[in-house]
Amino acid sequence: MAQHRPVGVVTRGTTNPNRLRRVDNWIVESCGDLLRTAAEPLVVDLGYGAAPTTAVELRARLADRVRADVRLVGLEIDPVRVAAAAAAADPPGLTFARGGFELAGLRPHLVRAFNVLRQYPEDEVPAAWRTITTALAPGGRLVEGTCDEPGRLGGWLLIDATGPRTLTLAARLAALDSPARFAERLPKALIHRNVPGERVHDLLRALDAAWRSAAGYAPYGPRQRWVQTVATVKAAGWPVLDRPRRWRLGEITLPWTAVAPD
Repeated sequence: MAQHRPVGVVTRGTTNPNRLRRVDNWIVESCGDLLRTAAEPLVVDLGYGAAPTTAVELRARLADRVRADVRLVGLEIDPVRVAAAAAAADPPGLTFARGGFELAGLRPHLVRAFNVLRQYPEDEVPAAWRTITTALAPGGRLVEGTCDEPGRLGGWLLIDATGPRTLTLAARLAALDSPARFAERLPKALIHRNVPGERVHDLLRALDAAWRSAAGYAPYGPRQRWVQTVATVKAAGWPVLDRPRRWRLGEITLPWTAVAPD
């Protein structure tokens, strides 16, 4: 018989330095104004893992580039992990506590949950989103997704009280051999939808075809090849939201409606 799991069990595992740098930089640009206008900006790193490195890094980036007084709380369901993170705490700006999807009673403006829902069945994901977003401060947002251990590939959703708003795919372009690789790191709500007839499958096929057709740009570097790839899929009718400046960073962002499961 399957064991009952407490709400919010998270086991991110070991953490490589800067593995979440890409999503952190995206958060600074896309969610920075939300934190700048908050009276007392509060961020939660949900399921920071066996080591508190990602929480420490996110707090440092937000304090340096958004607001010096931003407060970040790292939450883990495992009390051993919470105790182990205590040495990295720097109150009041950075603290650690026990908690799961209910966010330990906090009302944060922003939650980052990476490589957390990947462990759950797909049919449990919407309930987890609702639990988290219900606990957010008014206008708050959840950034939920996954990345590989070295931080080379990632995919994440921006979610608010109404549900998912956007999907972002990001890669370290020097290591990207094909956009089809994004299939390995789609958010849990999409990873099993990469099959014919689903929109996200169509997107990955379009990106892969455009990448192949842009092979002539390879001598100018992977950045130029990726920029041409995104420009091609946008010209083909995909509603790309971000500007070429973000493409050059190895990103592409689209509205959730463009990839949502049927």
